[in-house]
Amino acid sequence: MKKYDFLIRTKQDMLDAVNEFGFLPFFSNSIPGFSIEEHVSRDCWYFSDSGDWKVWEWKGPVINDGGFAYGKFLENKAVFISREWFLDFANHRRYGYDFDARYDEGFASRRDLDLYDLICKNEPVLSKNLKKLGNYRKDGNKGFETVITRLQSQCYVMISDFHYAADKSGKEYGWGIAEYSTPEKFFGPSFRENIYKRTPEESCERVLDHLRRLFPSTDEKLIKKILK
Repeated sequence: MKKYDFLIRTKQDMLDAVNEFGFLPFFSNSIPGFSIEEHVSRDCWYFSDSGDWKVWEWKGPVINDGGFAYGKFLENKAVFISREWFLDFANHRRYGYDFDARYDEGFASRRDLDLYDLICKNEPVLSKNLKKLGNYRKDGNKGFETVITRLQSQCYVMISDFHYAADKSGKEYGWGIAEYSTPEKFFGPSFRENIYKRTPEESCERVLDHLRRLFPSTDEKLIKKILK
């Protein structure tokens, strides 16, 4: 295995780790040791003396400072992916289809299209605002979490930042509210012009080779399973 032995104590450590490995899930998953959760200093994972979550609050800055994709890309769990590797990963997951083509071919539902179009028209857009715009409420439309997770898994949508509520003194508090964008918006022309340059099969093999190098002792069937 490529040296996957590191300790995250600072925001820069987290940014450097994503850059070095290309793929870095936030939570533990099917591959032991393949997550921030398993490598972060314990005093950074939980509340600090000041009441900050530290590593949780670093997510938005790391996304934007590093220019990383972030979303529920593997096993429906959140993952940072470097710009270098996201092109191939997204091409593999989209299987060469932009969203309109996927819908026209019958591979996406109307619910998916409606939410995707809503994001495209308002991006970047906070999840709470997206729910209001799409009438996702008790007596309205259903299935927001299912559809937004599917759009992330297929790499048509990503989390581009997190925003926090603030008290009267301006101090932020609570859980971060996810902001959604399309990769086309977040990465710009470099993404739009290069994502489909390889075949989906070529992109899949490149990603698979990269993960093989990171985890040579891991059963390849397991690596292929989380890439599906």
